[in-house]
Amino acid sequence: MVGGKKSEVTYTPSKPDSLAIVLPEQTEAIAPIVSSYNERIRPVLDAVENLRRLNIAKEGIQLPTIVVVGDQSSGKSSVLESLAGISLPRGQGICTRVPFVMRLQNHPSPKPELVLEFNGKSILTDEVHVSHAINVATEELAGLGKGICNNPLTLLVKKNGVPDLAMVDLPGITRVPVHGQPDNIYDQIKDMIMEYIKPEESIILNVLSASVDFTTCESIRMSQSVDKTGLRTLAVVTKADKSPEGLLEKVTADDVNIGLGYVCVRNRIGDETYEEARMEEQKLFETHPLLSQVDKSIVGIPMLAQKLVQVQAMIISKTFPEIVKKINEKLTNNLYELEKLPANLASVADATTAFMRIIGLSKESLRKLLLRGEFDEYSEDKNMHCTARLVEMLDSFSSDLSNCDHSDPTKNFMEDEIKGFEESRLIGLPNFVQRTVFLTILQRKVSGIARMPREFVENVWKYLENVVITVLMRHSRDYHQLQMSTKRAGEALIAKKMQSSIKHVKKAIEMENYTDYTCYPEYLTEYNKLISQQEQFLKQVLENPNEPSIVNLEGVGVVDVGHLRNYSSSILSQAFDMKVRMISYWKIVQRRLIDTIALHLMLSINHLVDKDLDKAIVSDFLSPTGAGIERLLEESPSISGKREKLHRSVKVLRESKETVAKIMDRIASYGDV
Repeated sequence: MVGGKKSEVTYTPSKPDSLAIVLPEQTEAIAPIVSSYNERIRPVLDAVENLRRLNIAKEGIQLPTIVVVGDQSSGKSSVLESLAGISLPRGQGICTRVPFVMRLQNHPSPKPELVLEFNGKSILTDEVHVSHAINVATEELAGLGKGICNNPLTLLVKKNGVPDLAMVDLPGITRVPVHGQPDNIYDQIKDMIMEYIKPEESIILNVLSASVDFTTCESIRMSQSVDKTGLRTLAVVTKADKSPEGLLEKVTADDVNIGLGYVCVRNRIGDETYEEARMEEQKLFETHPLLSQVDKSIVGIPMLAQKLVQVQAMIISKTFPEIVKKINEKLTNNLYELEKLPANLASVADATTAFMRIIGLSKESLRKLLLRGEFDEYSEDKNMHCTARLVEMLDSFSSDLSNCDHSDPTKNFMEDEIKGFEESRLIGLPNFVQRTVFLTILQRKVSGIARMPREFVENVWKYLENVVITVLMRHSRDYHQLQMSTKRAGEALIAKKMQSSIKHVKKAIEMENYTDYTCYPEYLTEYNKLISQQEQFLKQVLENPNEPSIVNLEGVGVVDVGHLRNYSSSILSQAFDMKVRMISYWKIVQRRLIDTIALHLMLSINHLVDKDLDKAIVSDFLSPTGAGIERLLEESPSISGKREKLHRSVKVLRESKETVAKIMDRIASYGDV
């Protein structure tokens, strides 16, 4: 567009084999027009290239890129050659095996400058040797076979008359692997293409052969999957001279929704120079009976170059504000993450202060979790709601103890008592309750449940170990030396506490085995309630032998008495008395075990938090095998690695922000690029 009027674009070389975009009525003013494009567009491209060199994509920020895609043998290389005025590798199968970034810069120097960049290296080359240099670099990146690799190869071309463009050429799409290619070559190529064309910032240059049906092209399907509106897709139709029939209808009907339009070109043939090729192309679209009908605004390499330059500049200037926003957000987040990292400890005093602070924070967290029932630090982790979990464990232990066989008063009703009396018979007064029988039965019952309290306290301390270690690891996570020591000290302390609880349980069991005693008045109340049913019970057992053998005793439950009808009234009377004594006393034993273990555990937990934990940690940390205060001065690998990564990221983002800010100011001074 010049002076508000649409003008055709022609190719007028400033030197042999070079390309310049000029207007026909301004052929004598080649340099100023190229300079005008450079003045506005090249700084934008330079800014994008600087961002790319800074590898800002690693920060999750995508850059505007022209991505060249097409089926294998669609003519992608010919298009790039025509735009750059240099020869690229040719051959059978996939020529482009890596993402090939071509950066073109119009340059006044009469001698072109070509630089290959890959794997952190920069290699100077020239127009004669560039094809060979690209092959060598590709083999280094992708190997000697015909496989592909996602490591990019960049070619910087500074040459008089080329358009200022930056493009990424990707491997041509092929479905059938040839010898030397992996079986999944199609999937590899597809994944690479989708990675590059999916970002909204990507401009898709879809290269189509005039001989194919556009609607069936794989490259079209891929671009449509990520750009359904076609607003960032431009199509270049190659080999127009080979298949002119129906071309006009294809590009005007636009059955595949190419939002940025088409450009039809003629490929360079044989040994034609680039100047000869452009002249032949111009002649073809002016004189061919079919191709001359195609609108001149969508034919020729010069028009393709102009469209690419304009679209590229438009997309870049459009996306820069969003890039600035993302850079600022990422920079702010990284600086915040840096501030959250622990300060480097510079002295023993700093290390000692940090050490004491960590112990203090750990103890306070444990007080809240284990003693006060406050869970704000672990609101979503119910396993760390310790007081509630301890009550659940205690309730479960109480239920298990009450429901075990030894606590079931109906099971084998009075059998143990009868056997006890039979085995302890001696010469003496009849109907005399012997205390030794009671103690024998009691000891048997206590021994039967002895494992349950031990297992309970073991499970409680295993749970507490997980809680304590979790808290210690959280508060010492920034100091790996301290973490190892606190974990070791915590585990050793919990093991010690567990052994103490096991000894307490053993002592409690031993006391219950040694004697029978209680001051609870509930014992007599319960005994009197049960013994009052003795007469009626014996009557049901002895006087009604034909009645059902099931008797319901209040406070005991339904009992089977069939086996009792073989015994005398005297022995049954003594056994019933002994049984109800045991039922009444066993309830006291259960309650006493549960209460004493619960009280012991709470006392142990209080001592753990208030007295024992800090002593254990200090003792271990300052021991010969511990880390020692001085070692806190050594930052943990995870923290130092994170700090270094954040510093690198902040440096990249700040440089990127400065780069973008400068070009944004420049864009603002131009108005619309």
